[in-house]
Amino acid sequence: MNLINSVFNLLFLVLAAIIFGMSVYGLVHALRVPTAAFTSAGKLQKKIWLIILALATLLSGGGLWQYFTVFLFIGGGTFIGLTSLGIFSIAAVIAATIYIVDVKPAVKGMGGRGNSGPYGPW
Repeated sequence: MNLINSVFNLLFLVLAAIIFGMSVYGLVHALRVPTAAFTSAGKLQKKIWLIILALATLLSGGGLWQYFTVFLFIGGGTFIGLTSLGIFSIAAVIAATIYIVDVKPAVKGMGGRGNSGPYGPW
């Protein structure tokens, strides 16, 4: 039974790390995109997306920290269930997924960093 609990704790730790990574990736990308690209693409304003993704990063980081401390200090033997993955981590993964799947492709190529001229980076 202890092995099963350890496997589940490791699984939830990996899921929490993935959710945190998605949130950080979305936040960094949103910081790099110009403000005008969001309105040109017909999406929410950049400030709103930054707030949403910053909250998602904070909440998913808290979930990751909780699973990390449980797995590291308790040894992964105590199964704490879905309570720490909970509603906040689910909201964070939904927000990050919407940004990555819907908003990022819409604002891509609308004047981000790396374009040094009208014909591209060359």
